Amino acid sequence: MAKERRKNDRAKEKESEWQERVVQIRRVTKVVKGGKKLSFRAIVVVGNERGQVGVGVGKASDVIGAVRKGVADGKKHLVKVPLTKANSIPHPVNGVGGGAKVMMRPAAPGTGVIAGGAVRTVLELAGVRNILAKQLASGNPLNNARAAANALSSLRTFSEVAEERGIPLENLYG
Repeated sequence: MAKERRKNDRAKEKESEWQERVVQIRRVTKVVKGGKKLSFRAIVVVGNERGQVGVGVGKASDVIGAVRKGVADGKKHLVKVPLTKANSIPHPVNGVGGGAKVMMRPAAPGTGVIAGGAVRTVLELAGVRNILAKQLASGNPLNNARAAANALSSLRTFSEVAEERGIPLENLYG
């Protein structure tokens, strides 16, 4: 009976296309009347490596609970990322999240993900393989991850832009 249940759990894990990566776990202390109350904050990035990624935050009295809440929050805040054939982004873009700014530039095939910290995690789980990115103005992992998600959400493909302007795709390049 227990073996079957374990097999079913493993099968569900394999079915799940989402990958989760914990960016930061921080122990938070709140001073209350009776002393100090400990809790944990987890920053989690959730993605399917096929153009969808989300950043979530979870707070709980134990680490596992905080990560679980962070995953649920990340799935609520999913962003669709348009990828090119070279597994890069269609155009240069900047993003803002809190006090953090992130700059992203498309790169040639074979370049890899040139980014640091939380931005690298967001890009890898989004499925971007060739990109140049730089964190500016802040070292806060949560704000940097949110800035990266903001930048990715503002990306548009050439066909979308041509459709918005009401012109053929060929005229857009000229």
